[in-house]
Amino acid sequence: MDKISKQIIQLAYREDVQTGDITSRATVPKTLSGQTVIIAKSEGILSGTDPFRFVFSLASPKIKVVFHIKDGGKFINGTKIASIKGSAQGLLSGERLALNLLSHLSGVATLTAQFVARVQGTNARILDTRKTTPGLRFLEKQAVRHGGGYNHRMGLYDMVLIKDNHIMAAGGVDKALQKVKNINRRIEIEISDFNQLKTALEYSPDIIMLDNFNLKRLVKAVNFIRTSRPRIKIEVSGGVNLKTVRAIAATGVDFVSVGALTHSAIASDFSMRYV
Repeated sequence: MDKISKQIIQLAYREDVQTGDITSRATVPKTLSGQTVIIAKSEGILSGTDPFRFVFSLASPKIKVVFHIKDGGKFINGTKIASIKGSAQGLLSGERLALNLLSHLSGVATLTAQFVARVQGTNARILDTRKTTPGLRFLEKQAVRHGGGYNHRMGLYDMVLIKDNHIMAAGGVDKALQKVKNINRRIEIEISDFNQLKTALEYSPDIIMLDNFNLKRLVKAVNFIRTSRPRIKIEVSGGVNLKTVRAIAATGVDFVSVGALTHSAIASDFSMRYV
């Protein structure tokens, strides 16, 4: 788990506990040990075991967490996900934050797996975007991988992605691509019409993103790129959902990026039961 994720989880734990868990301290002896189990109340793909463990390490260094399935594993309603032993006060104090993270990240992995299943048999890969929860990007992108998807850029620092506002600010597609041609990074540009596409092809970027193209225009654009510059990878974004993704993938694109994977995933349902 990366440094930023740990810092965010530490802040989240401090936000919840602050000066102390009043109820647990009042009702549970400090020296009491306890045991709990995590049970799934829905079905999906598991993600978030590392942050789950980390939360309980903050609650008490004596708590031991054992997962019975791994990240990326399938679960159904009633599956025993994990067993936890240690300080009873720590178990109760860490419960909500740990479950929040496990539920959210498993929801991301589950939604990703649904999109991946829809494009099975095509050459398209499902990608995430930067539409992530602030501070949780590493964990959410990891959850996408657990669901069978792939990561786009991690941030603004690891590749060039020229979007519509960059094009406007630079003065056009040609000027924007001219400015980045000597940068030693993958170069991708977002295209919204055929005039932009024809100009972009002259510079042979690594990836062309076709943004908000309807299916008819998309087929035409893919064929044009494959004929003109077969080396260039093709990405599609905008308006992608579980109903449309199959038809989009079937056009022969390489990547389909889906912001919903991280910004609209429904949390998986888990409960912690004190044994």
